[in-house]
Amino acid sequence: MNLQRWLTGAAGALALVVAACGGGGGIGGTGSPMGTLRVSMTDAPACGYDEVNVTVEKVRVHQSSNAGENDAGWSDIVLNPPQRIDLLTLTNGALAELGQVELPAGKYTQLRLVLAANGSTLPPANSVVLTGSGTEVALNTPSAQQSGLKLNANIDVPAGQVLDVVLDFDACKSVVKAGNSGRYNLKPVIAVIPVLSDAGLRVIGYVAPALANAATAVSVQASGVPIKATIPDSTGRFELRPVPAGSYDLVVTAPTHSTAVMTAVPVVSGTPTQVSSMTVPIAPAAAASAPVAVPGSVTPATATVRALQTLTGGPTVEVGFAPVDADTGAFEFLLALAPPGKTAYVANPATITFAPDAAAAGRFTLEAESGGTLLTQPVDVNLPVPPVTFLFP
Repeated sequence: MNLQRWLTGAAGALALVVAACGGGGGIGGTGSPMGTLRVSMTDAPACGYDEVNVTVEKVRVHQSSNAGENDAGWSDIVLNPPQRIDLLTLTNGALAELGQVELPAGKYTQLRLVLAANGSTLPPANSVVLTGSGTEVALNTPSAQQSGLKLNANIDVPAGQVLDVVLDFDACKSVVKAGNSGRYNLKPVIAVIPVLSDAGLRVIGYVAPALANAATAVSVQASGVPIKATIPDSTGRFELRPVPAGSYDLVVTAPTHSTAVMTAVPVVSGTPTQVSSMTVPIAPAAAASAPVAVPGSVTPATATVRALQTLTGGPTVEVGFAPVDADTGAFEFLLALAPPGKTAYVANPATITFAPDAAAAGRFTLEAESGGTLLTQPVDVNLPVPPVTFLFP
């Protein structure tokens, strides 16, 4: 893999080019205090793909969220040559270093990730490999080829220090199939996460051997919003990082098992949070029935759709995200009939037992979002479910 060769020789492979611009935002123009911004990339699980490849040319940073691509004040990290990265290798805390740049200390509110354009050579600069097929398909990235993927940020670069920032690229939510055309589009979902400590800001644990596969998803969530997700490795181990300090719900989903929810998981900067071990793993009950397919459609096709489940007494958690077809707006969920299980976080547990929530079994809320507007539809898969339709005004 190009990524593996790059990671072992990254220091020599990256050329860092600083764009010196005027207007008070440039480098070294006024003798202002300087700091260093170091950028890495990581990924959440992808659905339906064996590889999601992107080729990074440049990372740009600016103090104004409204700055245009040709405005003064940009500082650039240029990767020379551009680096082709398989995002699906960046799970369980793995980071791909993109480089660093010295720049005036202060607040920065815009980052841009510039990807290479697909040319006539193979393999494509940006592509997906469909699960089980071995077929590599070019990934259309029109918005990324000129001005770059615009990312909202809120980061403070301290004077005389290095600030680490991770671009959390959610491959599952970012790759969109376009009907039966054979095309796949990039609709980027990327979070910009400052990392102030490398010691903590992470959740580590194990799932049972039966769940140690790519079909299992592990996430930490806040109020039903996933903050970081991954898949376990072949031993069942998972590591979620970086995760901002706070209290979260840990959610484990798998097609053959009940959803498991661990509440009040603390994340701190000083030390990792260990939620389970190889000898005491997270082991949700096996599902007695297969999940139920719930199809639907949404207009416009640019909307997003996810499935939520509310446990008795809380919390509400996301249990699924359905890619929406870019041409037809079609989507489909596989929703569990089995009751979800809940337990509270305990440090160094001797056992981990999830109490089944029979009242929540098979009951979900589908939520569609478009342009900041939300539409919801309750679904009970204990009964026949007709196709769900979302229509935004």
